[in-house]
Amino acid sequence: MAKYVLGIDQSTQGTKALLFEESGRIVCRIDRPHRQIIDDRGWVEHDPEEIWNNLLAIAKELFEQNNISAGDLAAVGISNQRETAMAWDRNTGKPLYNAIVWQCARGADICRQLDRDGFAEKVKTKTGLALSPYFSAAKLSWLVHNVPQVKAKMQDNSLAMGTMDSWLVYKLSGGKVHKTDYSNASRTELFNINTLKWDDDICRSFCISTSVLPEVCDSDALYGYTDFDGLLDAPVPIHGVFGDSHAALFGQGCHLPGMTKATYGTGSSVMMNIGDEPIESKKGLVTSLAWSIGGKPEYVLEGNINYTGASISWLKDNVGLIDSAGETAEFSKKAASADKTYFVPAFSGLGAPYWESDATGMFTGITRVTGKAEIIRAVVDSIAYQIADIVSLMEEESGKSIKALRVDGGPTRNDYLMQFQADILNKPVEVSATEELSAMGAAYAAGIATGFYEKEKVFKSIYRSNYMSGMDEKMRYHLISGWKTAVKRVLVHVE
Repeated sequence: MAKYVLGIDQSTQGTKALLFEESGRIVCRIDRPHRQIIDDRGWVEHDPEEIWNNLLAIAKELFEQNNISAGDLAAVGISNQRETAMAWDRNTGKPLYNAIVWQCARGADICRQLDRDGFAEKVKTKTGLALSPYFSAAKLSWLVHNVPQVKAKMQDNSLAMGTMDSWLVYKLSGGKVHKTDYSNASRTELFNINTLKWDDDICRSFCISTSVLPEVCDSDALYGYTDFDGLLDAPVPIHGVFGDSHAALFGQGCHLPGMTKATYGTGSSVMMNIGDEPIESKKGLVTSLAWSIGGKPEYVLEGNINYTGASISWLKDNVGLIDSAGETAEFSKKAASADKTYFVPAFSGLGAPYWESDATGMFTGITRVTGKAEIIRAVVDSIAYQIADIVSLMEEESGKSIKALRVDGGPTRNDYLMQFQADILNKPVEVSATEELSAMGAAYAAGIATGFYEKEKVFKSIYRSNYMSGMDEKMRYHLISGWKTAVKRVLVHVE
């Protein structure tokens, strides 16, 4: 009898393998980071072969530590960093270029040209997404225009393109399967969320042939089988694939319209389940597929933020103000309450709801009394302000009142940030006791699909701690007004 489900989370900073037992509890987790390849233009890449080798290494370690054989695993579920895109030789599996990371805005010129051609509204109507280099389409188009091998192999039908889930499924299946799920497809800006197909017109405009793109499947579908390149004694089924934020929404139990969660990671995604009909945003949010499970597609409104946890990494790695992310809570609590410093983290442009790829970061409100603690607090507070911007818009555009915000990710360990988030939102913030909601969501879906888990039973086992708002309304209004003024200053300075 199977004892576990294996959840794989291929995220921006690294790859994780997590073993979930019959109650849904994590019994083992192995991580391995990969390089962030960043040049002086701010272009961001990952080495796909490094990611694949890291996955095999952590799988080997996890199997050996827990004495795992194929018979012990009911299924494998995969969640992945979204929008990061790559191209490889369909026959050999050799990557033709590094993966271009979701943070990378190198496709901005491609988007500007399409915008000048009057294409932006068509993209928004068909895909639910704002025309932006943030999404996969402009990254894949850049590869076609700038990597000769990519264009040549597209012409001779030996090219495969996709997001990181499709790369891992391809590699895990020994090159037999080129598939993705509805959630990942809907984030490429090439997928028509109304017809639920790759859109020929959109793909043609980005100079991409639909033949190179993966087959789109239900998120809980059977994607193929894997023995992890010989690490297991027999193949096991890959039975769930989700973009990481969608997997977290599922893992958070946000299965009904109006339920909303925020994933705090390198960047952040705020996502509201809106049910089985799309809502077109008029004010900077995007519409995507939440998932398709059992043949039933469901939609979300979403706002994406480029830099949240990455802003804390910047404080540590680039500026040297802290030695670890854990220090930020205490520094923030010590900061002078009267200080008016704001930080807008537009390192590579602003995402939702502003969508200004040329914006750059800015501190405002600095005075002579501003010191280390105040600067650190401003960076931490910027995370909460960005999340609040999106939550407010979601309520407005959906017509639904959000009763509570469910949250996950590493920064949720910061008790100062969580309390400030509740204060600024004036809503309860519910923190999952499990940080790894993305891997958990994919693993739970895979386990449910194979009958290993009963859906109601496994979701009842999730524990959450709550932060309640305690801020005076006048103070909340004052702080939010200062944040909006700081953002306006950033936008004014865009050339």
